[in-house]
Amino acid sequence: MKPIHVIPCLDVKDGRVVKGIRFVNLRDAGDPVEAAETYCREGADELAFLDIAASVEGRGTKLEWVRRVSDKATVPFIVGGGIRGLEDMESLFELGVDKVSINTVAVQNPQIIKEATERFGRNKIIVAIDGKKNLAKSPGFEVLIRGGQEETGIDLLEWARKAEKFGASEILLTSKDTDGTKEGYDIPMTRAVAEAVSIPVIASGGAGKLEHMYQAVVEGKASAVLAASVFHFGGTSIRQVKEYLKRRGLPVNL
Repeated sequence: MKPIHVIPCLDVKDGRVVKGIRFVNLRDAGDPVEAAETYCREGADELAFLDIAASVEGRGTKLEWVRRVSDKATVPFIVGGGIRGLEDMESLFELGVDKVSINTVAVQNPQIIKEATERFGRNKIIVAIDGKKNLAKSPGFEVLIRGGQEETGIDLLEWARKAEKFGASEILLTSKDTDGTKEGYDIPMTRAVAEAVSIPVIASGGAGKLEHMYQAVVEGKASAVLAASVFHFGGTSIRQVKEYLKRRGLPVNL
């Protein structure tokens, strides 16, 4: 088993780190550069930066925000939000970004996953999937786009398999139902996706305590855990997470 990656996430709006509950009621969580420096120093395995309003506002990723954080990032740096095509990806890679995370554009044009992997390399392309429960579907999960605000009617597991087929190296899975609640990851959704694909799944949405991260890996079969609130507001450090996971028998990079 490969080491479990612990990934703090910077959801950025108007140049500030923010965090809400189920993608709304956002609270200010500080300066993204300061947060990035702190999390890198604490031992983050990777750092995620999501321009959460870009797709909703119909614009590209704010490159200046990315540049400021990229200059301070000392670990692999993931950026998502507002990526509309290969040119946007190239601009991000030129700023030192290590991986891009695409969501809305991939759902609208799955072929872009294949084109991106052929141009930049498969290990640079993550497909982010925002989902929620939909009991009208079997097994009951639907894909959302545009910052989780728009329903698509697309079955989440079918889309995850398709994203892998087109060349995604990882799935960044966020459950809108649990996001920001601090009540735990959506284990059924995470496990369903992890069992549906052979690529790594990053669990996101709902971490509130150390036990939740252990559950995401052991019960949800995730390869990495991404969190925001628990680091921004919860008084939990990345070091604490890793030491806890190690004590519970999971491999981590200390």
